[in-house]
Amino acid sequence: MPSVSVCIPVHNGETYLAETIRSVLEQTWRDFELVVLENGSTDASWEIATSFRDPRIRVERNRQTLPQGDNWNRAVELCRAPLVKLVCADDLLHPRCLELQVPPMRDDPSLSVVASRRHMIDEQSRVIVPRRGLGGGLVGLHSGSEVARRVIRNGANPIGEPGNVLFRREQFVTAGGWRPERRFIMDLDLWMRLLQYGDFLGVPETLAAFRIARGSVSSEFEQQISEEQQLLFDELGDSGVFDVRPIDVRIGRLALPLGRARRKALFKVSRIAARKDDKLIAERNEAASADAR
Repeated sequence: MPSVSVCIPVHNGETYLAETIRSVLEQTWRDFELVVLENGSTDASWEIATSFRDPRIRVERNRQTLPQGDNWNRAVELCRAPLVKLVCADDLLHPRCLELQVPPMRDDPSLSVVASRRHMIDEQSRVIVPRRGLGGGLVGLHSGSEVARRVIRNGANPIGEPGNVLFRREQFVTAGGWRPERRFIMDLDLWMRLLQYGDFLGVPETLAAFRIARGSVSSEFEQQISEEQQLLFDELGDSGVFDVRPIDVRIGRLALPLGRARRKALFKVSRIAARKDDKLIAERNEAASADAR
């Protein structure tokens, strides 16, 4: 059995899938399996996934297309290792990601979540915002209550997306896995439920990259994201599991618009970069056409 499983759920992800798979295969930590779960794609995702000749890769296929939450849950179910990382089919891992995240989880059973910083990248894999995440003092070792208070006060998701987080498969099952009804904050919702069972370690290195493209779901549903975050913050304040104070929740409500503004700024930067790329391509095509004439 490998020490860690990396799973990539993919649906019509042919544009970036090969780059994502290569970023996993290039890990300096060699003891892992890579599970690619193809979810009824109509593009070349299956052909790309099965083109890699590496014994650590296992490619699975759903009989029918599943909703995202159900697909992510099945991807984790297919993993065999005690430690799991889910990577979206357009995101990337730094070569040392597993090297720096697996040993702490392996050696300290009190840890439930290990996270790192990540770059925000555009459609051309260029860094548009470097070293993002773990703000508000989340670097280092923290209890679940500490993390809950700091997440609420942040007003967004300072822990990050699945690619920069490592968790335990057993605790994932106990916590109930990804909750599809929390479509837009499935990651943050899961991290907080996992932290009922152990501590959090924030690794200061930047070990993943989260892609912001023009078609990113997050850019189209800002209101729903804020509403789901508010529900989560209220749940954390009322649950009794974490030592969250009323002042934390009040500050969190005030911080939500700031978190929303930060996300909008990221999407705007990505769109500007994409438009510049489109203009450059059009100019090159026009020049080539003129030369041909």
